[in-house]
Amino acid sequence: MAITSRAPAPGGGVSVPPAGPSGPPPGGPPGRGTAWAEGVERLRGAATTEPGRLRIIGAALAALVLLFGTVGVWEISGRSTAADDVVSRSQPLSADAASIYRSLADADTASSSGFLLGAQEPREVRRRYEQDIANASRLLVNAAANTGGNEDSRAQIALLSEQLPRYTGLIEQARATNRQGMPLGGAYLRYANEQMTTQLLPAAQRLYESETGRLYTDYDDARAWPLVSLGLGLVALAALVWAQRRNYRRTNRVFNHGLLAATAASVVVLLWLAVGHTVARSDLSSARAQGQESLKVLNDARIASLQARAAENLTLVARGAVLAEDKKSDKYDVEFTSNMKQLDTGLATALRLADDEAGREPVSRAVDGAKQWRQRHAAAREADLKGDFEAALTQVVGDAQHKDTSGAAFDTVDASLEQAVAHEQQEFTRAARDGLGALGGLVTGSAALAVVGAAAALLGIGRRLSEYR
Repeated sequence: MAITSRAPAPGGGVSVPPAGPSGPPPGGPPGRGTAWAEGVERLRGAATTEPGRLRIIGAALAALVLLFGTVGVWEISGRSTAADDVVSRSQPLSADAASIYRSLADADTASSSGFLLGAQEPREVRRRYEQDIANASRLLVNAAANTGGNEDSRAQIALLSEQLPRYTGLIEQARATNRQGMPLGGAYLRYANEQMTTQLLPAAQRLYESETGRLYTDYDDARAWPLVSLGLGLVALAALVWAQRRNYRRTNRVFNHGLLAATAASVVVLLWLAVGHTVARSDLSSARAQGQESLKVLNDARIASLQARAAENLTLVARGAVLAEDKKSDKYDVEFTSNMKQLDTGLATALRLADDEAGREPVSRAVDGAKQWRQRHAAAREADLKGDFEAALTQVVGDAQHKDTSGAAFDTVDASLEQAVAHEQQEFTRAARDGLGALGGLVTGSAALAVVGAAAALLGIGRRLSEYR
């Protein structure tokens, strides 16, 4: 081991080298805290003093009131949008889908009536058929433009748009051949009717069910309770009451004007939210129960009447050439009986759902018309089975001398149901708009009152803080 020699110090001692600068302590320099730790430490320090605690309480109250207002605006905005969709989008689309079905069924009825009349077909019968086809085409274009991303509806619209020109082509062939006195015209008409009943009407029914399903989804969205915002409102009120009680116990002052104003603003928002949504739910429920449900029943009844009338006409066109599944009965006479049963059931339900005289009166008239129709059809059917085709034809479609026909009874039923549908549509629109109106102003009002309440809470706490300066 090497030995370091030390020079002798003057005087014979041993010299000691001067001590150098001291090194760092073994543990190193004390670590600095993070920003979060420093913030927590300051908050803990502030909470040990009354001014610090008041600042924390004021910030918490303001944040809670603002959160209540923000969530309330978000929830009510969604419900207001859904209610607006019920009024302006989904219900009109559902009604249009029902009108498409009804127009197609009526066109089929008008075409068979015109075929039976042959060269004597009145202009108004032909015009009715043309208007039905034009109306269905127009509504299909409108539905395609407004149905949005509903893939099922788009598929049915595409199918209807593809098949409708084929149907009208068959009708024109049947009409032209019939005018020439060729029996092939009846075959064309039956084929057109088959396409209507197996292709067009089922597609229209699926379109109606799809749009009605979306309408009911919008109903449910609009009627859903805003539970989160109501719960936050109760929490905010509880916190404000606690803060005022704390203030009273420490100062013996009954009221803090800022906190009182914040409480009043929160109470107004909470009551407005609860009452407004309750009224909206009630009106929307009324629109659904007394409007939409009645409309659905009436539309189904009207479609059943149209299909019964088409079957009645085709009974005379086919003259027993097409048999039912039992291979004994006339197919179209069986369909007439089935559709008339559906009509009777629908009319009975519509009469039960009608909640005022204006709604019951046209339905009652349709019930009487259906009874007359059934009686006149039975007489025409009896004449046809006896081989008197001309008498049966006269009793079904009529002529200048004979007005008491089954066709006249059908017209009474159809016109009465049209009036009932128009009345229920008005009832629905009124109730649904009332429901939407109950939510009107709630979004803006809730936002404004929440801001006012938060500011008032801060001012109230600030007034208390000023006493410590």
